[in-house]
Amino acid sequence: MLEVIDVCKRYGERVVAEQLSLALAPGEILALLGPSGCGKSTLLKMIAGLVDADSGRLLFDGCDLAAQPPEERHFALMFQDYALFPHLNVIDNVLFGLRARHVARAEAQRRARAALCSLELESYAMRAVSSLSGGEAQRVALARALVTEPRLLLLDEPFSSLDAFLRRGLLTEFRDRLKQLGISAIWVTHDRHEAFSMADRVALLHQGRLQQCATPAQLLARPANPWVARFIGFENVSQDALVPDAAFVLGADQPPGMIEAVTLLAEGVALQVRVDQVSYALHLSCREARRLGAHLSPGSVIGVGIDPSALISF
Repeated sequence: MLEVIDVCKRYGERVVAEQLSLALAPGEILALLGPSGCGKSTLLKMIAGLVDADSGRLLFDGCDLAAQPPEERHFALMFQDYALFPHLNVIDNVLFGLRARHVARAEAQRRARAALCSLELESYAMRAVSSLSGGEAQRVALARALVTEPRLLLLDEPFSSLDAFLRRGLLTEFRDRLKQLGISAIWVTHDRHEAFSMADRVALLHQGRLQQCATPAQLLARPANPWVARFIGFENVSQDALVPDAAFVLGADQPPGMIEAVTLLAEGVALQVRVDQVSYALHLSCREARRLGAHLSPGSVIGVGIDPSALISF
């Protein structure tokens, strides 16, 4: 469906895309994940047609997007600031794209009200957008994006301004809605939890280069390199291998480890333990912590070994 082939983009000396290649399947949600400035939003804008690539190709259903201006690509964009029109009420915001496409008035009204109804916003139609909460405004922005039945939905950190509790609820709602409609989407985020809960696959970008593209389960099972491992949350990472929690073996018959720090967590306890001049981060479940509870204090010693067969090599 969408193919990004060897795309490059620079701003002076700054590289924001270097030989980037990706593919998006019909109905797939792909997250572009990485730190600020890694090229995520620029790639999204190149796909939308708002920024030109220096080289490479962008294809949609086999057609070269370079020959199509943004308005002819029939893609929809959602931004982190919602970009709702303050002088229009809710339904007129949703109608905007349909009117721009010269959809007949009666049909446009029917589709706009159906879109609001599907997102439980039917009673909001005549409200001013300035009266909406963050979550309500985001739903209106989604209705406006989906009502035009876009070939592709492009989302640039759409939930970054919302609190964590509201964001979690909207993530599930958005994913379910997109899957119901079968709409393909590319989701830009710097939050790995958001990417992993929302996307079918995650493309990790760093300094304009693709580091790895895989399902969340595949990324957690085998990160491609130390940078990917650290960015998605692993702690015991060297240049050669990752030591996952499952690789640690605890017991009196294991090498002695000095506890350097103890942090209580809702689901257990985190330890910083030094073994043979190497410091490791260990996460113990509540059950494991209770079993070793008498020893879990800075300066005490516990037996910590590593199962070589459980290491993940790079």
